[in-house]
Amino acid sequence: MEIRNIAIIAHVDHGKTTLTDALMRQTGVSSGDVTMDSNALEKERGITIYSKNTSIFYKNTKINIVDTPGHADFSSEVERVLRSIDCVLLLVDAQEGPMPQTKFVLKKSLELGLKPIVVINKIDKPAADPQATEEAVYELFLDLGASDEQLDFSTIYAISKQGIAKKNLSDYSDNLNPLLDVILEKVPTTSSEEKQGQPLSAQVFNLAYDNFLGRCAICRIYSGKIRTGQSVFAKTETGEKIQGRVTKLFTFQGLARQEINEALAGDIVMLSGLPKIFIGETIVAEENQPALPAISIDEPTIALNFLVNDSPFSGREGKFVTGGQLKERLEKELEINVGLKIDFSDNKFYKVQGRGELHIAILLENLRREGYELQVSQPKVIFKEKDGKKWEPFEEITVEIPESMMGVIVEKMSKRKGRIIDMRTQNGQARIVFEIPTRGFLGYRNEFVVDTKGEGILCSHFVGFKPFAGSIQGVQTGAMISMVSGKISAYALWNLQERGTLYVDPAMDVYEGMIIGSTARGDDMTVNPTKGKHLTNIRAAGSDDAIKLVPPVHLTLERALSIMNDDEYLEVTPQSIRLRKIFLSENDRIKAKRKKEM
Repeated sequence: MEIRNIAIIAHVDHGKTTLTDALMRQTGVSSGDVTMDSNALEKERGITIYSKNTSIFYKNTKINIVDTPGHADFSSEVERVLRSIDCVLLLVDAQEGPMPQTKFVLKKSLELGLKPIVVINKIDKPAADPQATEEAVYELFLDLGASDEQLDFSTIYAISKQGIAKKNLSDYSDNLNPLLDVILEKVPTTSSEEKQGQPLSAQVFNLAYDNFLGRCAICRIYSGKIRTGQSVFAKTETGEKIQGRVTKLFTFQGLARQEINEALAGDIVMLSGLPKIFIGETIVAEENQPALPAISIDEPTIALNFLVNDSPFSGREGKFVTGGQLKERLEKELEINVGLKIDFSDNKFYKVQGRGELHIAILLENLRREGYELQVSQPKVIFKEKDGKKWEPFEEITVEIPESMMGVIVEKMSKRKGRIIDMRTQNGQARIVFEIPTRGFLGYRNEFVVDTKGEGILCSHFVGFKPFAGSIQGVQTGAMISMVSGKISAYALWNLQERGTLYVDPAMDVYEGMIIGSTARGDDMTVNPTKGKHLTNIRAAGSDDAIKLVPPVHLTLERALSIMNDDEYLEVTPQSIRLRKIFLSENDRIKAKRKKEM
């Protein structure tokens, strides 16, 4: 049986997972009630976070498919997956056209010499323009320096939601067979007898965990064959090696794993028996065989400290609250989350480096759902020294907004050292592309929603480290800080709601130093949210008026990370997300401020 290995890449929400699900249904691998996005967080947010493997069978050919994330913060998942496949399906929305993450994933695949198959998806949208989208994709290929062979790409038009694909817009089709036929025609086979006769060489591109088998490696076999019980070596590019024995071997079929005894060159398999194996290592049969080139991953762009929760409410809600438990869990995360770096050298905190606010927020959300309790500091941008100069990470931001809002957005971006690199207007809508330091972009997403009244679309991707852009005037968010501990009263909130935005509800517990809202003035304000109405035996006019409270803005992890200041911690527990000052008492805060100014 021949084997084809492909990955589906695209901007977030352009239909990768929907297409994969449709391919699985039509080839009989799954029923209609399963989806590739099986993780609870993925289902809630409607995005792919972790790359996943599946396989389908068509015309006596096994097609291994890897579904990849579309969000820039999880691009490390995409980077390592591209090394394990032979062709990519580049999905592009027929209405939106190529977006920032489309550019990022296409650039990576072209650099590896892959020849994409372009799928113009969602051609049934009212404002879809497949021909203009195809032209825009061709221009993008040219901009990214594609070779003549890569420019000669095949194009398929699809409606993945309905499971339809066609080679020409005028064709009639009621299934995805035209796409599958192009895959068999254009994707090179990886299962030749010549490669199967060579010594074993496979590279690990993902890790998985099994309660009984422990750490398992997901790898692509480049040559030779591998079987259960075989003695193998795992080697790094630097020559380090560990020896082990393959105890179990699995292949992917639909969303299930199927145990097998032997796998041949070209296949993607999961194996156990090498408990210390890591992503990028090469599995070989003979000790003197060379290792394959390491998988390169882009560097993290932001850093923050993870600490043990020491607030007055510490231990109330969490199951795992100690530093040792947190360290053990973070060490486990490091083994599968390759976009993450963690420094454990300090006993007071662990310095975590990630690819963006969402990347960190997903990690924190997973921790709190598992019962962990912790607090984190404000995210800070990572700087580098190069040729004696300071360099910082830059992002490429694409916004789609009504033309009437262009002035506000351009002004805000300019203040944050954003530079316009492209601008187009059509039908009252403007698409503007900015290049901006990550330092200036941090915290702007929530502000953008307010500026555009919810009508704008904002996308970003990391473009690399560039020379320091100079100082950026920060927008300090003022905080309403509780001066007492107790239960929040509705009467107190009624008096405070005019002074800013509240994050809390009546009857919630509060402690001294906890932040209950933000101020309209922009500076900190100490308040008493537990204050009750003073009762007397004298009845005044209007004294019995009902208290009307404006609904509070409940904090999410992304929002809290983007608005917090450097003198604050974000307290994360299984049931609560709270902002607090590092120094809880007002006297301690005044002393710390004086010390900082000296």
